[in-house]
Amino acid sequence: QVQLVESGGGLVQAGGSLRLSCAASGGTFERYTMGWFRQVPGQEREFLGTMRWRTPIPDYADSVKGRFAISRDSANNTWYLQMNSLKPEDTAVYYCGAVLGSRSIHTIRRTGFDFWGQGTQVTVSS
Repeated sequence: QVQLVESGGGLVQAGGSLRLSCAASGGTFERYTMGWFRQVPGQEREFLGTMRWRTPIPDYADSVKGRFAISRDSANNTWYLQMNSLKPEDTAVYYCGAVLGSRSIHTIRRTGFDFWGQGTQVTVSS
């Protein structure tokens, strides 16, 4: 059973940075597509970015392009979301996700992932 465990959320001032981690277990992740979403209570889930494990070239939502970066550590089955130049509107619960197989950004944006982390709160103060 695939399990994803997130860490790294917290409180940061506007303009600051945070790095979220997603530690994965229970799968052969070189066959997966993974990435990140976020959600503000009462709003729809927002796609942030995605990357196929085998071809680690991320695709991003326009809202975070140039500020957020996805990377992975194959040795530890972990992927990351580096968030820079944070704004108060980035405040949300952030979720990592994964799905078996290769998926396009368009598919991930529309359908999300099959496996999700528990979510981690990111709060950006002004």
